[in-house]
Amino acid sequence: MAESVDVIFTSLPGPTEVKSVSTGIDGLIEGVSSGSIWIDLSTSSPTLIRELSKEFEKQGASVLDASVSGGVKGAQTGKLAIMVGGSESIFNQIRSILDSFGDKVSYTGSIGSGSICKLMHNTIGYGMQMIISECLTLGVKAGVDTENLFECIKNGSVGRGNLLNVTLPDTYLQGKFDPPNFALKLARKDVSLALELGREYDVPMEAASHAYNELTSTINRGWENKDSRISLLLQEERAGNIEVRLEQSS
Repeated sequence: MAESVDVIFTSLPGPTEVKSVSTGIDGLIEGVSSGSIWIDLSTSSPTLIRELSKEFEKQGASVLDASVSGGVKGAQTGKLAIMVGGSESIFNQIRSILDSFGDKVSYTGSIGSGSICKLMHNTIGYGMQMIISECLTLGVKAGVDTENLFECIKNGSVGRGNLLNVTLPDTYLQGKFDPPNFALKLARKDVSLALELGREYDVPMEAASHAYNELTSTINRGWENKDSRISLLLQEERAGNIEVRLEQSS
């Protein structure tokens, strides 16, 4: 098949399948020619796609890792986010194809960066599910109707997406914590009260406990009156003093 087309798309379960289909027996690499473009839509290993890209380059072919987000419904409606890593010129060359089935197409940088973005995106989602489960379970056990509780969460700043769209861009991602949008000491107070409620109703709150410990560690730095997002600097330190900042527009 690779011999008869210029642009090849694959969407596979994971790294094992990606490697097998691309460089295994009768793999894509056996049929590609100079100028061919392989676009892998799989959620896979950034390290693997970088290694495979080098092999395809030896044949004169280009590789893009273009992980997608949106699920079955997004695929059916053409509302997919597509995160594309690889040569920017190759990306621009096939951009119209990606636009035909995705409504949010982003160029993310060098090969492998699309996969990294997708893995970070999914892990954030699964982490959010854990804390949501804890809080919904506690709320219902403490006496609130599920529908009412869920409606309140959707209607609040969490449900409105303020954290990603407003709060983080205005504070943590700019390195700005003073004056506070919401003081660290108040954030810890809120989480402390939730944990107290959890103990009262015998509901484990592991994710919330971790958040409380992070807030406490940050307060111990003397930052209780700074914006609560300053607690995120602790993870930057643990990662080797990596700074996560948005470029400020002039």
